[in-house]
Amino acid sequence: MKTENKEIFIPGPSGRIQAKYFKNKNKGSPVALVLHPHPQYGGTLNNRIVYEIYNCFYKNKFSVIRINFRGVDKSDGVFDNGQGELSDAAAALDWIERENPGYSQCWVSGFSFGALICMQLIMRRPEVNKFVTVSPQPNLYDFSFLSPCPISGTVIYGKNDELVKIDSILNLKKRLGMQKNISVKFDAISNANHFYKNKEKELASLIDKYIKDKITIS
Repeated sequence: MKTENKEIFIPGPSGRIQAKYFKNKNKGSPVALVLHPHPQYGGTLNNRIVYEIYNCFYKNKFSVIRINFRGVDKSDGVFDNGQGELSDAAAALDWIERENPGYSQCWVSGFSFGALICMQLIMRRPEVNKFVTVSPQPNLYDFSFLSPCPISGTVIYGKNDELVKIDSILNLKKRLGMQKNISVKFDAISNANHFYKNKEKELASLIDKYIKDKITIS
């Protein structure tokens, strides 16, 4: 099933934010935001893993948006080392929530650098119900702000990730596993690198299964 891709521009803290958006027509549909990899290393909303995540939400009857962070393609502004990008993500979440009053659940997702912004966002937004992070980089970024992690979610990583030491992922897993009242599922994909070359279908299958297991549409 292919998504409908409507290009839109939404207001952001540095001007307009370029986005692709699908609105589900069912009343009370859940909403989701998908965040892309590092802008200075070619990350955009058209990244194929970002698209796979977006498509999983689409297939599961979400209204879903993916954005270009500031300074990427047609989005206004310049790269801001994560702080501005977090503000962009918050603005996109505000927008999709306003567009879908009465939504049943709110999910946030991100890939690589987008996974960092995703996790920072859930610390600030109590309405978010679940998260999906793909290839986080706890060896590069400090995830100690997850103290405690406020909600349950899933972390997916490649066993052959050339950019992330497995030890750093396992340490994150251990720390989150000690927290009560939440459950963070960690899934490893064998023979997968950071970008899931030739493993896109396996990645999409894991995300789809997690969403189906956890979603409840009122």
